[in-house]
Amino acid sequence: MSDLLTTQQAAERLGVSASRVRQFILDSRLPAIKLGRDNLIREADLSLVQDRKAGRPSNKKAASTRRSTDRRKRKEK
Repeated sequence: MSDLLTTQQAAERLGVSASRVRQFILDSRLPAIKLGRDNLIREADLSLVQDRKAGRPSNKKAASTRRSTDRRKRKEK
């Protein structure tokens, strides 16, 4: 059972917050064992999220919609 980590321990190993680890679990990106109110993560499973991209994913569709809306506003003036 020594290869099981709490969300806090997993967060420290990954360099993220414990809430981010919980979000990985909720998003099914990181498997966990629910034990009472705690989630336990196998140390070997950390590799599933270790090579993730940092930051938010870009939302190109929203950006292009904003640009087209801005163009329409300029034409109306």
